[in-house]
Amino acid sequence: MRIRDALFTAGKTGFFFDDQAAIKAGASQDGFVYLGEPRTEGFHAVRQAGESISVMLILENGQTALGDCAAVQYSGAGGRDPLFLAAHYIPILEEKLKPLLIGRQAEEFLANARYFDQLELDGRRLHTAVRYGLSQALLDAAAKASGVSMARVVLGAYGLEAGFDRIPIFAQTGDERYANADKMIIKGAEVIPHGLINNIDDKLGREGEKLAAYIEWLKNRVAKLKPSPDYLPMLHIDVYGNLGRIFENDPVAIARYLKSLEPAAGEHELYIEGPVDMGERRGQIEALGAIRRELKAIGSRVKIVADEWCNTIEDIKAFTDAECCHMVQIKTPDLGSIHNVAESVLYCKEHGMEAYQGGTCNETDVSSRACVNVALAVRAERILAKPGMGFDEGYQIVNNEMERVLALLRLEEKENKQQ
Repeated sequence: MRIRDALFTAGKTGFFFDDQAAIKAGASQDGFVYLGEPRTEGFHAVRQAGESISVMLILENGQTALGDCAAVQYSGAGGRDPLFLAAHYIPILEEKLKPLLIGRQAEEFLANARYFDQLELDGRRLHTAVRYGLSQALLDAAAKASGVSMARVVLGAYGLEAGFDRIPIFAQTGDERYANADKMIIKGAEVIPHGLINNIDDKLGREGEKLAAYIEWLKNRVAKLKPSPDYLPMLHIDVYGNLGRIFENDPVAIARYLKSLEPAAGEHELYIEGPVDMGERRGQIEALGAIRRELKAIGSRVKIVADEWCNTIEDIKAFTDAECCHMVQIKTPDLGSIHNVAESVLYCKEHGMEAYQGGTCNETDVSSRACVNVALAVRAERILAKPGMGFDEGYQIVNNEMERVLALLRLEEKENKQQ
């Protein structure tokens, strides 16, 4: 079945674009917005509306396949592609990409995805957000043309066997670190709370004391509100490189601080994402590796997660090969085509690295559902609840899609056994 037309529309995302450099430099909040001048190219404000582009592929049988082009909240930071604005990219999609999409065989997901992922216009590859949205639509087109789920398309593309258990969902609080954590606990989210520890004075503390107190609060809150006797969520907190800032990137001091958090966490597994930000990939790998080695030397059970400077599939392989951390975030919009997400998870699993299939609050419902299908096919260790920072909306999108896809996979397994 062929693609007979393609449409592109501007949309809004589940959150906002934030200038990380300005926030780290101390931009203060005024209600929901940040005050001060932006520091990252392309931004007109420290916080501005998130934008997306919906890709609609019309198949020969009249069905419409969907994908949403979206970029991360902190666009332009940590080696990522620049700010993604719909008004700039829709003309490119219409003029340059639409003719290349029409007439393509819809069932050939992997070939189509790889083609557009490597395509160069004027000597440059497409923005990661464009490749991301196009590949989602191509995955959906293959599923609709074949009459199966997107997860089944990915399973077939890589010769994988289906799994039938849930993948832990990692929920993020945004700035509502307390109220939203309560919601997560009540709904039984498997991994909490992210915490958005992006400011030293307000959230971390100059000696890390505010984060320690927050972890202690989380432990006590779980004990008080847990929905079942055996509920024990993993704790995963993103500190945006701020441990490096307060401890001058000293791996020994950082490791000792992380170990000191263990009593606060109690029985909960504790993951700390982005303890340092060294400004480039090699330095980041070396710094994380030094922290991991020191954690092992002092007998700490805290695990560290790579995020900044671990953007592409090549980056993920480099961090994994270096064994510099315990888990990598596969930040889905940063990888371009969604097949790179699948291959990144598979590479991590093959080489003993925990794979967190993440993304950003600044995505859409369409991209989030596509990511669920990929995660279930390749069996990531955890998947981010997205989009948005309100918890409930993103969690129900990811959770409900997961349950639907698992039900379909179980039905297929049952029917195959009966044949």
